[in-house]
Amino acid sequence: MSVIYLLISISLIIALLFLYAFFKAVKNGQFDDDYTPSVRVLFDDSVTDSKTETSPTAVSPKTIQND
Repeated sequence: MSVIYLLISISLIIALLFLYAFFKAVKNGQFDDDYTPSVRVLFDDSVTDSKTETSPTAVSPKTIQND
């Protein structure tokens, strides 16, 4: 029975060490994303014009058929 108490206490100490290491890494900026902001300009943003979508006279490329 004393072995169980020893194993539980050792596992709690190890868990606390990992928790401390995690918080220290977060504080030091280990998980900051430095890559995405530099390539964000390369991503295609789809900007739609609301006037074109709601206008009844606007012709969309889908309605034009090539004969």
